[in-house]
Amino acid sequence: MTSLMVLAPTLPLAAPPADFHAAFADFLCIDVANGDASPDTVRSYRSEVALWVVWCASQNFDPATVRAEHIKRYRQALLEGAYKPITIRWKLTIVRRFYEAARSAGLRADNPAAGVKSPRVRQATEDFKYLCDDQLAQLLAAIPDPDQAAGAEKVKRLRNLLMVTMMALQALRTIEVHRANVEDLTEKGGSLALLVRGKTRDRIAYLRPDMGRRVKEYLALRGKVERDGDGTPLFSAVGNRRRGKRLSRRHIRVQTDRYLRATGLKRPGISNHALRHTAGTLGYLHTGDLRAVQDFMGHADPRMTAKYAHVVDMAKKNPALFIPVKVG
Repeated sequence: MTSLMVLAPTLPLAAPPADFHAAFADFLCIDVANGDASPDTVRSYRSEVALWVVWCASQNFDPATVRAEHIKRYRQALLEGAYKPITIRWKLTIVRRFYEAARSAGLRADNPAAGVKSPRVRQATEDFKYLCDDQLAQLLAAIPDPDQAAGAEKVKRLRNLLMVTMMALQALRTIEVHRANVEDLTEKGGSLALLVRGKTRDRIAYLRPDMGRRVKEYLALRGKVERDGDGTPLFSAVGNRRRGKRLSRRHIRVQTDRYLRATGLKRPGISNHALRHTAGTLGYLHTGDLRAVQDFMGHADPRMTAKYAHVVDMAKKNPALFIPVKVG
């Protein structure tokens, strides 16, 4: 089986007819996220369709006339490419929606991906990575103390401390840290609040008093930065080359990984998103309030939040702890 090709910047000669792309463009505009998809979501959908089309070209398949067996071969190529089952599920979902858009537009009589099942996800719902209290304290201690620096170096240290704590204490995603604007900050009831621009809906994050003070200090020391197309970036570059420009998601990940490695906490599964899991798990551990954690995380479905309660309760109520025998 030919391995997956690198995503090309343009579609190959074997791309589906223009009508297919028009139907998919219409679908992206009016159907995804009920017509309010973010630019990141649209780019992701387009990239996945492009990857599928490039792979079809490598196999000499016509994307406009493929059958279910071709989709299954693509699934197998993804498996052989060491993609995780949950990632393959996402990729197949996009391909399925691509052909559903074509079917709805009358360009095909069927959806060849409709009956193709995704690989089984064997990972337990509770099997997610997070840091315990001591590990989180260790991570935060690895960030150089802003109060021991001055000038641009102090601004940089404050920024990095705030980015990590926004994820680990306030449960923001990397994309939400990247999108955060100065204009999203408001005073509410004596607390500084941040309007978090989430994946599917916005939410209000009430910042802890210590974080609120640090945010104000950071903004005062940083001074004025220019707006970009999305607003005035809350987290911006400090160096001379990109000074004042919005930090990329990659740069945010690089900063987090640097501190994780410095503390020896970096391992598979421990990354920026693990910090969000940390906020959810420790939030439930110390409050026991599932509804409050749901709102805190911005989950529309309480079942998403329940995994944090489950992992905490599994440890507290482990039946093995109550069996009256000694080991050793």
